[in-house]
Amino acid sequence: MDAFVHVVEQYLTYPVNAPIQDRFAEAILITLIEEAPKVYKNPADDEAMSNLMWSATMALNGLISCGVPGDWSVHSIGHELTALHGIDHARTLAVVLPGLWKALREEKKNKLLQYGERVWKIYEGSEDDRVNAAIEKTVSFFESLGVMTRLSEYNVGIDTIDKIVSRFEERNWLELGDRGLTTPEVTRKALEFQL
Repeated sequence: MDAFVHVVEQYLTYPVNAPIQDRFAEAILITLIEEAPKVYKNPADDEAMSNLMWSATMALNGLISCGVPGDWSVHSIGHELTALHGIDHARTLAVVLPGLWKALREEKKNKLLQYGERVWKIYEGSEDDRVNAAIEKTVSFFESLGVMTRLSEYNVGIDTIDKIVSRFEERNWLELGDRGLTTPEVTRKALEFQL
């Protein structure tokens, strides 16, 4: 989850005409999607584990971030869930990512469509249908690895959302992300989508 979201937070921002960076990121995501189930099924599969570890290394070694914007708001929100409830870091990312995409679907539509086409081979339907399908494919992938994607599955409710929004406001974290799009209200909306 962490490697996947590391890639996404350097890739799924907005188009900046960086085709090499985009394709590097997409290759890492595709490899994670192919190799993670093999590793979960058999951790002793050295080839699959090597490919997974190399993907994780490439996800955050600086290569795919060259010349492109980053958006680390999923991590910022996820860290709050870990701090407040002790939920494993990777699991918090699997909850926050789809909610944030839903909350910012219009602002991130172009990259969500590209991601859907290139990573998940989603070519059919309206733009809205393809964005929904890309988000759902991601959620299904996370859940196929046994990772829950809803706050309610971790016994987290609206009171925690209120607390996170308050903490962001107290810290003056009012415009997180690649274009300052993740405001406290967007954070609230993203988490409410995942209740």
